[in-house]
Amino acid sequence: MGSVRVTPGESSPSLGQAGELVAPSAIRGPSAAQIPLRIEADRGHPLHEQISEQIRLLITEGKLRPGSYVPSSRQLADQLGVSRNTVLLAFSRLASEGYIEAAKGSHTFVSHGYANSWPLHGYAAKSSAPTKPIRRPPILFRGEPQQLVHPGRKPIFDFFVGRPCPHCFPRRIWRRLLLKRLASAGSALSEYPHPAGLLELRHAVADHLGTARGMNVRAAQILIVNGIQEALNIIARLFVRPGTPVAIEDPCYRGALSTFESYGAEMIPVPVDKDGVRVDHLPERALSFVYVTPSHQFPTGETLPAGRRIELLNWAARVGAYVVEDDYDSDFRFDGPPLTALAGLDSSASVIYLGTFSKSIGAGLRIGYLAVPVELAEMAIAIKAILNAGQSWLDQAVLADFISSGSFARHLNHVRSVYRSRRDCLLDALREHFGKVDVSGHQGGMHVMWHLPGSLPTAATVQATALNHGVGVYSLRSAVGFDFSQTPYSTRSLVLGYPALTEEQIREGIARVARALM
Repeated sequence: MGSVRVTPGESSPSLGQAGELVAPSAIRGPSAAQIPLRIEADRGHPLHEQISEQIRLLITEGKLRPGSYVPSSRQLADQLGVSRNTVLLAFSRLASEGYIEAAKGSHTFVSHGYANSWPLHGYAAKSSAPTKPIRRPPILFRGEPQQLVHPGRKPIFDFFVGRPCPHCFPRRIWRRLLLKRLASAGSALSEYPHPAGLLELRHAVADHLGTARGMNVRAAQILIVNGIQEALNIIARLFVRPGTPVAIEDPCYRGALSTFESYGAEMIPVPVDKDGVRVDHLPERALSFVYVTPSHQFPTGETLPAGRRIELLNWAARVGAYVVEDDYDSDFRFDGPPLTALAGLDSSASVIYLGTFSKSIGAGLRIGYLAVPVELAEMAIAIKAILNAGQSWLDQAVLADFISSGSFARHLNHVRSVYRSRRDCLLDALREHFGKVDVSGHQGGMHVMWHLPGSLPTAATVQATALNHGVGVYSLRSAVGFDFSQTPYSTRSLVLGYPALTEEQIREGIARVARALM
């Protein structure tokens, strides 16, 4: 008996038990993958009919889709251990029935005549459907995902938050470093990486944090993660179970709130004012942690001053809580020097620091980092290993070279200059069309919050009107923010991201909003 089986997740053929061939399912492309067939010589049924019946069933059930390549007669004969003529007989019958076709001198593929007939849900054959309902376990997950990708029409001029300039990506130097690493990769591309990340990159990140954020941190305390969102999941796994009290800014970043809520946290909102989180409103009782964005509060953009930073650290030491410091866009400070990170001021190992390269280089890299107190490092690494066993070696290696060579520092200097000019352009455009404007968060970061004057409609109305004229401006909740009750932030404020737009686009976008509101 010859057989071909599919094992989910396999990317290349391998031998399974009893010498059976394990193979991936069919794909579209210049070479046909193996397909799941099983023939039995002692069934009393001709082999070519067994082959044609099974291929026909794969096509009608939508498992082999229109345009999918079918293995050649020679390949299939070798896989099944039959003569090539047997396979040719099966192919001839399928072709005569219109299931497959072959271009002269080319591959055999599933006929496009089945493009409108294969099932939308081909996960299981209709014939295998149960006769009575099956009792399934309840789904325990409770959470609301943030919307970072437009589900509907994309505006022509989009002021969505957190989007770096696509033209600022360092393509030339990145390509050179990438090719250099590929040439010397050796076995690195075929081995599992350390779950905490490439040691070279962890050292480079630790050095960068010392210079840029005033932190004294070692590589052993650094974890390389798949963006800040994964870091938040690691923290939640460390500390949160149903009913665990967690404090968070109000308003806050929706992605953090959703993550902690999905683990069952009891969320305690702490109000924000023009100087960031109100430390005097934090409860004087034991909490697992408080989540804050002190450098550029999300979404208001306010900066936590030095005095209030010390108050926050003193509170954490007093009640025994950790402070989760999300420094998502602190690489961009335009007016005055950046303040030392909370983690740089911390003398009691109370701060868990989150950073990312999504804003400074590009979100497509999906590389961020987590700096934890020494006593948390081992357990955090264990959680990371459970989540995904580590990041791409190649991306980490190139990034490590990019930082250690000084290219990252030069890149940041260039991007700061570009973003400062775009920030100035946005503020000038708002003043030109709306007079004196109340804007927060303009000292740094990648977005500002525009507090609407009484002469304009609500934030939701302005957002809808602008979208009808091809411009994306966003109310607090539409900009992945959240507030726990109706406040002027939710009804009278718009969040405007600007780095991804050119100055010409910024001017035209704001002009369109002004014309639309006349």
